[in-house]
Amino acid sequence: QLSDQQKMSESSLRWFRGGVYLPPALHPLNKTFLKGGKWKDVDSTQEKRRSFLHDFCKKYNSRKKLQTHLAHLVSRIYVEDRHKVLYCEVPKAGCSNWKRVLMVLNGLAASAQNISHDDVHYGKHLRKLDSYDLKGIYTRLNTYTKTIFVRDPMERLVSAFRDKFEHPNSYYHPVFGKAIIKKYRQNANEEALKTGSGVKFKEFIQYLLDSHRPVGMDIHWEQVSKLCYPCLINYDFIGKFETLEEDANYFLQLVGAPAELKFPKFKDRHSSDERTSAEIVRQYLKELSKEETQLAYDFYYLDYLMFNYTSP
Repeated sequence: QLSDQQKMSESSLRWFRGGVYLPPALHPLNKTFLKGGKWKDVDSTQEKRRSFLHDFCKKYNSRKKLQTHLAHLVSRIYVEDRHKVLYCEVPKAGCSNWKRVLMVLNGLAASAQNISHDDVHYGKHLRKLDSYDLKGIYTRLNTYTKTIFVRDPMERLVSAFRDKFEHPNSYYHPVFGKAIIKKYRQNANEEALKTGSGVKFKEFIQYLLDSHRPVGMDIHWEQVSKLCYPCLINYDFIGKFETLEEDANYFLQLVGAPAELKFPKFKDRHSSDERTSAEIVRQYLKELSKEETQLAYDFYYLDYLMFNYTSP
């Protein structure tokens, strides 16, 4: 006689290893905590995004079998047990402020305003889903409200480049910058090779598109399809950076967050810099050839399709 846990483990593993092609059924959102009719438009947008992604995954997954281990699938997902929330982190799409909110929900801080950047990213206050045992992972995936917040892929990419390469950075310059300059810059001077500072956007794109990259991928520019696996994990709520505050505050209502908790508006770092917009993206793309621009869009084609973003 197989124990319930063994049965559960085996069926979940079979499912996550790609034995099932179609995404699981779309559960209706639990709206018991919602008060008043002010969220009608946001709710209608939300339902459209959910069914769009679900329909896309049905078509896409019927042709493709994803062989991925369960722990890897959930390695970017943060857990908030009090309000039963799972949040898949997509860098450069409001993730620092989302982690602040999760810390407040979890009772680890009184307010999102006073939590520093380092505390958010290096404080190890929040647990990730892959730190639980198989039953813990499976139960949470089946019963918690799962959310993902995404952003126009090219805006996200340019935002990551500006953040990591146009400001002093003790990790990205020596690790990525040096390798990129060494491989893609002809006649690089000694200073650039030594510090890794001053990477140009065109060089960064050459690195991104190179199948023999001199240094691996990074979560800040990895595709959302590979960070959060939206066709294998059925996200209940799809937020967008373009409507971040509205979506986030609606989501907080849905999960029964305290009424006074609102999503923070502040920019986490380099607050004097203008936010990366479509216009700023256009300026950066001018540095690329037509072919490089097309290949950069192709690199993120799944993210464009899944979340209904239009690529030029």
